[in-house]
Amino acid sequence: MSIKLIQERLNSYKCTSEIEEEQAIREITQEVALAALGRTDFFKHAAFQGGTCLRIFHGLNRFSEDMDFILRHPDQNFELKPHLQAMADELAAYGYHSEVTDRSKTDGAVKNAFLKDDSIGKCIQFNHAGQTRTLRKIRIKLEVDTNPPSGSRLEIKYLDFPFISSVTTQDTASMFAGKIHALLCREYVKGRDWYDFLWYTSLNTDINFEFLSSALNQVGLWQGKNIAADIDWVRAELKQKISALDWKATAEDVRRFVRHHEQPSLNLWGTELFLNQLAKLR
Repeated sequence: MSIKLIQERLNSYKCTSEIEEEQAIREITQEVALAALGRTDFFKHAAFQGGTCLRIFHGLNRFSEDMDFILRHPDQNFELKPHLQAMADELAAYGYHSEVTDRSKTDGAVKNAFLKDDSIGKCIQFNHAGQTRTLRKIRIKLEVDTNPPSGSRLEIKYLDFPFISSVTTQDTASMFAGKIHALLCREYVKGRDWYDFLWYTSLNTDINFEFLSSALNQVGLWQGKNIAADIDWVRAELKQKISALDWKATAEDVRRFVRHHEQPSLNLWGTELFLNQLAKLR
């Protein structure tokens, strides 16, 4: 019955290509893992954030690879490992034989774990995946920031697959603030960041400036400078960034995470489009 649930979930995606099926089965795995964490006390300590959170709870169109979390309160002694066994046990109940490894460093602010599985693909019927090459192993990275910026706002969301579970998440204003920090401070250009920027601005999402200011003071170009970010500051800094990027390369970076029917929109990426969206910030 559990394998049947996974198969039915995959069928509901109506995938049209090999890469879409691979992305879909990874996302289904992410949902099972997230629900498993919801059955522990994990969300008494942490909140879900990032692209996978937007995808699962807010309808973001692009697929996402990793699962990102932020502690409610700084705690460098937080241990991820006790929660990983519960996740592995739940995955096993749905036909997975996963390898879940804690790769956290004792003195690291970010705790890391990796979930790997190459078994579920042998139990599921695919329409596309595995036809031209060997089905890729599912790989999901879990990260927990144990020293988060202050000012985050949280809310409760509910999963209904594979069972009803409760998940604490950052609200969208806080996640947008975190994304702006990434756009300005990440040491490399990530197309998914800019895809998310389009999504946030299309919905006129508010920005949690308290969280953004704290993040800027903690990490990046403005570390220790006590920048009090406001809308004018953000517009000015993002305008410089937008005007300097190679948009063709940036669009290509996100292409494999976007379903086939939406990919023509990536051809519109350019300075004019993003400056137009920047003007929508409030």
